[in-house]
Order: sequence, then structure tokens, then C-alpha cells
Amino acid sequence: VQLVESGGGLVQAGGSLRLSCVASGGSFSTYAMGWFRQAPGKEREFVAACSWSGRTTNYVESVKGRFIISRDNAKKTVFLQMNSLKFEDTAVYYCAATSTMATPITEKSYDYWGQGTQVTVSS
Repeated sequence: VQLVESGGGLVQAGGSLRLSCVASGGSFSTYAMGWFRQAPGKEREFVAACSWSGRTTNYVESVKGRFIISRDNAKKTVFLQMNSLKFEDTAVYYCAATSTMATPITEKSYDYWGQGTQVTVSS
């Protein structure tokens, strides 16, 4: 499975961005999908995940109520809608895929990773 993220960029605090991750190869509709991020000098952290159907989601506390993960299995795409962005959301954002039925929050649970897209929030 190959994953390619897009949609990153520079945005002012309080603004919005929508990240996309398109998959090729594999059976996208059978994978749970996740988003992670890595800020400069910090370890990569879990942001959000959704089950293969999209009906079950999981978020890190710091983005609850601001970010929404969704997917379109017909287009083999997972999205991360990011609203009310804060300076501390600045990071490289990665999407990841896993064949597990759950919505895991640990990196080791994911089998496939994209290259990442930069999100920069100016204060």
C-alpha cells in the first residue's frame, strides 16, 4: 500500500486546513487509517484514527472538537479536517494504514506510512 498526503501549508492561527491521503495498492476499505504528526524536536504522536467503515473514530485529547477524520473508500482517501488551528499544531502530518479492526493509537500498530505533509500555523 502506498500512501500520499497532500493539503498541508501555511495558515494563520484560528484558520483551517484539510489534509488528504490517497492510497494505492492493497484493499483500502479493509484498513483502519490514522493520522500522526511530528513537531520539530519532538517524537511523532498520534492525532486521529478511523475504522475501515469510518464509523469508529479516535482522537488525541488536544484535537478533540477541532479535528475531524473521515474517509471515502470509493476514492481510497482519508481526510483530516483541521479547524481552529493553533501554533502548537505545527508539524509534519503523516497518514498511516493498518489491517487491524481497531483504531490504534500507537505507531507500531500501523503497517504503512506516507511521506508526510508540512502544516505550519503562524501565531
